[in-house]
Amino acid sequence: MAEETPAASNGQAAPQMQMALQKIYARDVSFEVPNAPKVFQEEGQPQVQLNLSHKATPLEGDSYEVVLTLTVTCTLNERTAYLAEVHQAGVFSFTGFDQQNLSVVLATYCPNVLFPFARQVISDLVLNGGFPPLLLQPINFDALYAEQQRQQQGQIGQGDAKPALNA
Repeated sequence: MAEETPAASNGQAAPQMQMALQKIYARDVSFEVPNAPKVFQEEGQPQVQLNLSHKATPLEGDSYEVVLTLTVTCTLNERTAYLAEVHQAGVFSFTGFDQQNLSVVLATYCPNVLFPFARQVISDLVLNGGFPPLLLQPINFDALYAEQQRQQQGQIGQGDAKPALNA
């Protein structure tokens, strides 16, 4: 028995969703050791904090630039040992996506593609900066997106509640 493809109401086949990765590149890279060389002589347990964000910007046609930003701050004895920041970018093209599916792919799939590249750049920066290796653990962008959606639904459900401002 032959497989049937879903047909649109006008008798033509429904458009298929397709995505293509056109380019991956480092948009911006920064590494600072503000307390060198003294920080290399200090003893103590370093504290590492990771801040993560992403942004999707429409380009010509059906293409988007997605930029994943990772900022790693390492403190030792309450002083900054190093600060590493990477803006890892990619150009992706999409056809056949409705707005909701496109939003999901831009917030989950694209950052998943970019993260291993950003993680490698951060690792190289830290190691070349004279510090012990840093391996960032994988990130579940699907779970982050789901949590963001739950928070937005909570704000909508609260009616007069005002969104918090980031300082």
